[in-house]
Amino acid sequence: MQDRIGDLTEMVAAVSDTYAARFGITRDDLWHLAKISEEVGELNAAWLSLHGRGRDRGQTPEALRALLADEAADVLAMLLLFARRNDIDLADALWSKWGRYLPVAAPG
Repeated sequence: MQDRIGDLTEMVAAVSDTYAARFGITRDDLWHLAKISEEVGELNAAWLSLHGRGRDRGQTPEALRALLADEAADVLAMLLLFARRNDIDLADALWSKWGRYLPVAAPG
């Protein structure tokens, strides 16, 4: 699992580096945390729209589902960047926090 998370992290970091350079964005510790919050808010809005609890802005259910997936991807991307910035090994953290409740040991 670590290789997959690592590969995703490197892909997201490359895109983030390009975006930051293009628009002159300084990504400090607060930026990383704030972006997670921003993206969770956008995910929440997309979910509410999809489920008829927010404005759909004339979008079809298919478009709203695609928006929900995009926003979920953004949340994951920002979490990966946050973890990278803070030297958190997410695979290890997941096994330590969640995997301990399973009857199997963490992968080697």
